[in-house]
Amino acid sequence: MTSQLSDRAKELIPKARIVSFAPLVDRQWAADAVARLQAADNEGRYLSNEDLAELAGAVTGLSLEDDSTDLAIARYLRDNASEIVTTARQFVLQRYPGITEPGGDLYPAIRAEACWRDFWHFLRCITYGIASASQDFTSTEGLHYMNLLYQEMKVPLPAMVTGLEALKAESLKQLPDKAEAIDPYFEHLVTRMRAFQ
Repeated sequence: MTSQLSDRAKELIPKARIVSFAPLVDRQWAADAVARLQAADNEGRYLSNEDLAELAGAVTGLSLEDDSTDLAIARYLRDNASEIVTTARQFVLQRYPGITEPGGDLYPAIRAEACWRDFWHFLRCITYGIASASQDFTSTEGLHYMNLLYQEMKVPLPAMVTGLEALKAESLKQLPDKAEAIDPYFEHLVTRMRAFQ
């Protein structure tokens, strides 16, 4: 990652959108439910309580009343995102001592902040997959552009994958009785990120 954005990076950023809602259209989800998810992604935010309630009303089998449902799990991860991301950040800093120091891959501070922000967005995208019960929630094209962007900005990919794995570990730790249900969503993105060259 570099501190200044090159013209190439500026060109790649809007293309590096890693979520795809096409599988939901293929599963014949209501257009308004897909639009809710798309609007949240367009705004770079987690699903609001209103969004989750609308999804519960629009899609058969989704409910917010039962804490074991996908929507309730997505809400929990949203509500605890700050803590989950902080834990992942701390894990990366322990695993890669000096990464934020002069000469480290996440120096200066603006580079480290961009990394932690990506962790927050990775978790956000995973919650979309969970809320929509779509384990294949990523866009191949968007991931391709993210890979190019990470190459352009010299992002330390091993640290990013470690952070993503730490997001998964902390989420599973906080939701041990839901681990089997949510693991595939995290593993899907971990696997796709590991494939970056």
